[in-house]
This record gives sequence, C-alpha cells and structure tokens, in this order.
Amino acid sequence: QVQLVESGGGLVKPGGSLRLSCAASGLTYDLYHVGWYRQRPGKQRDLVALITNRNNANYADSVKGRFTISRDNGKNTVYLQMNSLKPEDTSIYYCKAQRIMIGEVYWGQGTKVTVSS
Repeated sequence: QVQLVESGGGLVKPGGSLRLSCAASGLTYDLYHVGWYRQRPGKQRDLVALITNRNNANYADSVKGRFTISRDNGKNTVYLQMNSLKPEDTSIYYCKAQRIMIGEVYWGQGTKVTVSS
C-alpha cells in the first residue's frame, strides 16, 4: 500500500523559510519522479518544483532562486526548501510521485503553508 505523507508546513513571516518533506512508504523512490504542487482555494493545482529519478530539477518561474527541491532515496523522502517566502506562496502544498516508464501516480494529502506578518 503506497502512502505519501507531507510535513513541515506552518505559519511563517514574509522573508522566512520552511522545509517541506514528503515521505513515501510502499514504493521505491528512486524509480519515481517527484513533484511539489500547490493549490490555492478556487484555483488549479500548479507545479512548483520537480525532481526526476536522475536528480534533475525544474522549477516554476515564480519560485526560481528561492525554492530548492532535493531527494534522499535512502530515506525515501523528497524535500522542498523554501526561502524568502512571500504572502503569495500561501497555499496547500502537495507532493506527487510518478513511476518512470509505467506512469502510475500517487499524491499526498497536502500540508498548509501560510506566509503572513
């Protein structure tokens, strides 16, 4: 049974930092591309950052230079380091794992990030 569990969200002031974690069980992370997405109320879920199974990373323009995605396959965990946070980063953040070649997809339940003074 596959499970993705996000953690690390919370309330932070503008300019602050948070590190989100996405821990997986029931799958081998090194066979998956993993992405962080965010969704605001009434909006679509947008890709924030993606890391491939070969550790290539891509970012949305809005977070380039501020966010860093990384993975620790030994711990079956993917991280999103978020620096210089802005109020517009406020959202629920979700991680998604997509199996290479096969394409099966798993989502976590989300973790809420609020950036406010």
